[in-house]
Amino acid sequence: MDFHYQKLMPLGPDTTPYRLLTKDHVSTFTAGGVTMLKVERAGLELLAREALKDVSFLLRTDHLQMLSNIMSDPEASDNDHFVAHTLLKNAVIAAEGKLPSCQDTGTAIVIGKKGDSVFTGIDDAEALSSGIFKTYQEENLRYSQLAPLSMFEEKNTGSNLPAQIDIYSTYGNSYDFTFLAKGGGSANKSFLFQETKSLLNEEKLTKFLQDKISKLGTSACPPYHLAVVIGGPSAEAVLKTVKEASAKNLDKLPTEGNAYGQTYRDLEWEKRINKMCNEMGIGAQFGGKYFVHDVRVIRMMRHAASCPVGIGVSCSADRNVRGKITADGIFLEALERDPKRFLPKVDPTLEKPVEIDLDQPMDKIVAELSKYPVKTRLLLKGTLIVARDVAHARLQKMLDEGKPMPQYMKDHPIYYAGPAKTPEGMPSGSFGPTTAGRMDPYVEPFQALGGSRIILAKGNRTQQVTDSCKKHKGFYLGSIGGPAAILAKENILSVELVDFEDLGMEAIRKIKVKNFPAFIVVDDKGNDFYAPFSGGKAEG
Repeated sequence: MDFHYQKLMPLGPDTTPYRLLTKDHVSTFTAGGVTMLKVERAGLELLAREALKDVSFLLRTDHLQMLSNIMSDPEASDNDHFVAHTLLKNAVIAAEGKLPSCQDTGTAIVIGKKGDSVFTGIDDAEALSSGIFKTYQEENLRYSQLAPLSMFEEKNTGSNLPAQIDIYSTYGNSYDFTFLAKGGGSANKSFLFQETKSLLNEEKLTKFLQDKISKLGTSACPPYHLAVVIGGPSAEAVLKTVKEASAKNLDKLPTEGNAYGQTYRDLEWEKRINKMCNEMGIGAQFGGKYFVHDVRVIRMMRHAASCPVGIGVSCSADRNVRGKITADGIFLEALERDPKRFLPKVDPTLEKPVEIDLDQPMDKIVAELSKYPVKTRLLLKGTLIVARDVAHARLQKMLDEGKPMPQYMKDHPIYYAGPAKTPEGMPSGSFGPTTAGRMDPYVEPFQALGGSRIILAKGNRTQQVTDSCKKHKGFYLGSIGGPAAILAKENILSVELVDFEDLGMEAIRKIKVKNFPAFIVVDDKGNDFYAPFSGGKAEG
């Protein structure tokens, strides 16, 4: 056989719409008869700073169009319409540039592909990190990165650094980038399954994907941009491909394979999985059709002894943006700056929600909630206590040491969340819910002591939470994952520090809210709205 070089990822031309940031900081020179592109440090800083700023407040036009399409789809459920409409209104507020679309402003990730004729003469990652640092310092974003001081002791870095920066060498005289702000909920829904050749038939693959995709749940804020990768030369290559596919970086792959092992998009399976997701009934978080916006299925070569499968998502925040540096200047993908044009002319007509006053004794709140079935839409007003991962761990440690459950945990519902920085003149920064499932181990011991009787967060929960709520007469209420800006602007009236100030964004706070949207997900009778999607049973 003659040698034949096959690129693993043979991508077509880049059709991304770009805007020019500047023509400064780039120049050309000749070395060895080759025209080289020189990029100054300031150019890398500028691109990284602007990319992370844009992606925190703006969305891609096609993503907004997909939300608009939900609004006009008669097959979409009322809850699909409600979630899509809320996400569109959230995008309008975020585009003002004060409140980021999501309170979890993510881990900054940079994927760079540097042509062999590009010269910088510096540590590119350090320069890119400097630009990222400036954005997180100057904008109303959140610091989410924890540095390990020892195996069990951690401290917030206070800068959202370090970033994940992966730079690859390629051929040519351009420097191409993808910038991602990857929130924890979305990142946690990345999965690798080490399967075998036996999976590669229609019946088994369909059953496998049905099972694994349904178990993604809603904690990463659907509708999702879903990516599925079948095959791959290594585990790390599969997961890298999942991330790039979910960011739409691989849309220009060929749509059929060849005898040399090129990676391709399988359009037939994309349609099949999209239909599968539509029929699951999970919908846009609270039942319906739109569990996903779209699907990318990438088929790769594999070792004869391996058949890895990767599954991951880009969430409703969809914070991915491309950039490039050429001899013509420094460019950044043009994100949508007028999301208001995607709002429907008339708001959707929805069944009136149940209003719940949280400023009354806990037993009375529980008795009122107990009148309604799971899936009931609510509007909350009154006081919430805000506590999440580290605060729960510290409270549990206090209980283990024989200290009492704090009274505030008994008197008020608990909201799992951690805010972004507060803009000047506003009561709160972006302040959406965090993933409920991470706090599942604390629910039963806290409820047994009279705490956490009512919980507000996002996503599905385990059976132990349902059992505890039934035993201790508690409720889990689901809030829409994703629209953190609109909650800050329209629903949160005040924020007050209560406990554990040293925990920063994870400190315990007390907030006052009005018209705060929620759904009954788990009730005091043992019903769980999400149970049918994980093999259980929900009633009501």
